[in-house]
Amino acid sequence: MAVGTPGRHARTTRNGEVSFWHTQLPSTPARPALDGDIACDVAIIGAGLTGLWTAYYLKLASPELDIALFEARTVGYGASGRNGGWLSAELVGSREKYAAAGGRGSVLALTKAMQEAIDEVIRVADHEGIEADIRKGGNVLVARNPAQLGRLEARVRYLREWGADYEHIAPGELGHRIAVEGAVGAVFNPHCASLHPAKLVSGLARAVEGLGVRIYENTRCTAIDARSAHTDRGTVSARSVLRCLEGFTASVKGARREWLPMNSSMIITDPLPDFASRRIGWTGGETLGDTAHSYMYAQRTVDGRIAIGGRGVPYRFGSRTDHDGRTQQKTIASLTRLLHSMFPAAAGVPVAHAWCGVLGVPRDWCATVNYDPVTGLGAAGGYVGSGLTTTNLAGRTLADLVLQRDTPETRLPWVGRQVRRWEPEPLRWAGVQAIYALYRAADRSEHRSQSAETSSWARLAGWISGR
Repeated sequence: MAVGTPGRHARTTRNGEVSFWHTQLPSTPARPALDGDIACDVAIIGAGLTGLWTAYYLKLASPELDIALFEARTVGYGASGRNGGWLSAELVGSREKYAAAGGRGSVLALTKAMQEAIDEVIRVADHEGIEADIRKGGNVLVARNPAQLGRLEARVRYLREWGADYEHIAPGELGHRIAVEGAVGAVFNPHCASLHPAKLVSGLARAVEGLGVRIYENTRCTAIDARSAHTDRGTVSARSVLRCLEGFTASVKGARREWLPMNSSMIITDPLPDFASRRIGWTGGETLGDTAHSYMYAQRTVDGRIAIGGRGVPYRFGSRTDHDGRTQQKTIASLTRLLHSMFPAAAGVPVAHAWCGVLGVPRDWCATVNYDPVTGLGAAGGYVGSGLTTTNLAGRTLADLVLQRDTPETRLPWVGRQVRRWEPEPLRWAGVQAIYALYRAADRSEHRSQSAETSSWARLAGWISGR
């Protein structure tokens, strides 16, 4: 697809290739695949951030453990290497649902633990020499019409009650910080950093291997039983088998309806020229989001690009996933229009790359960490798109559960939660399509009417989704 202004600026956008982030990594030989049956103490299925963090903390706590990770493609192939690069304390899901498991105090503890996890990731990256372009500049949330402003105000009131830190940005200040066209309000949360996700996950993989953990790539897990994992390359026997597949959970036998693989897409520009950078500002490393129903997320990279993401085609029938991150042309066009609407000064800057990935969504939209010491089976995920920080906390929690340690992490309210499964097809596909069609209709209605009331289409979508 050609993007940018016609003429000398127009060129074809790269699409897929896993992600732009992956294309910036140095070329390295693939790690070996599993070659026959093996045994180990802990088998971790999935070499994304959840699996890598779990292995990292397990090995630090118990160096004698024989730990192996098994990855269907390559390290960070899933959401860990495709996301928007938000290392945030955002906890998606109803606080009331978490509180039902452990009370209000446990939710406040979870909020605090998420905030501290940001600094823990930064600490480990520094300790292990992982250069991931990390900048702790906080998060800016903007509203661009009266209905979005009303939701922004309500969201801030709600999250403050649950321990989150937000401050309002004065009307004249936002333009000096980030010049977002049409913004009518904004808030700031200091608990967020931007980073290059593929650099983080590849660096963490090297650190884990340095501790003595084995990583097998191109080894697809097809089924998991108590004390064993079955792959297309052999059977793995282990005291503990931990499923850390997030949006790819449906690829394992019997788990197709557990976490729905929701699709999200991104585009990234060429580095902005000086005139556009001066107009837009955005020099503090902040991440940027909004309160639209089909919300966007963005960051300014260290080399001066804008990376912006949002929902495209939200779900593929039968819980199927994308092909190496390739996204739809209409999604690229939609995100490009959004980019130009928010930042007119970037309208002449070519879009360099587009890609997509899947995130895991439980039926109640709340994350879980589980481990059964009797069967040795464990799992963590369901981060609903806020996994970059959550994976670290979940990995530490899962490690403590495997080691049967009683820690503040193992007492968090997401531990041991049981969530009902998603509906069978075609109800699952029809429901998700309806939800996001309603959300898009709500955004269009709110933009046209400039009403301060949230659209009734959005309320219907929320009821169907069970959020």
